[in-house]
Amino acid sequence: MAHLINITAAVFLGPLDAFLIALMIGIIRMITMGIPPLALTGAVFGATLSGILYKLSKGKIWAAVIGEIIGTGIIGAIVSYPVMAILWGRNDLTWFFYVPSFICGTLIGGSIAFVFLYQLQRAGVLKDIQRKLRGEEAECVKQGERVQETTESL
Repeated sequence: MAHLINITAAVFLGPLDAFLIALMIGIIRMITMGIPPLALTGAVFGATLSGILYKLSKGKIWAAVIGEIIGTGIIGAIVSYPVMAILWGRNDLTWFFYVPSFICGTLIGGSIAFVFLYQLQRAGVLKDIQRKLRGEEAECVKQGERVQETTESL
């Protein structure tokens, strides 16, 4: 579920907001579910890279999914090793210990996110959601009111 949220946040809001959302969700998961710092190391890299690649690709959903897979499945998994070794004393692990499980999780969540976002795009509402979240819809309404006022005064 976290991967679906990360990718959706990256596509809807961009890399910085996706990073902040992943950070908050990771902290909530650590506090409420007792999950180790993997909740953070696994999420923030994927959410951020997902948003960056989505922007660089000029709005390609597959690029956001690839960003989550690389960011969480590879980078986040590798960064998790020293975190777990230092903070939790798990010295019996290798650098690539978490990669298989992180990759599997991101493939599942990424696939669901791809289908969800693709359907929104296909229905023509993805751009509308993005505009409204950026506050551009309010500007259109304000400009429309100004046009109406000008027309009425003539």
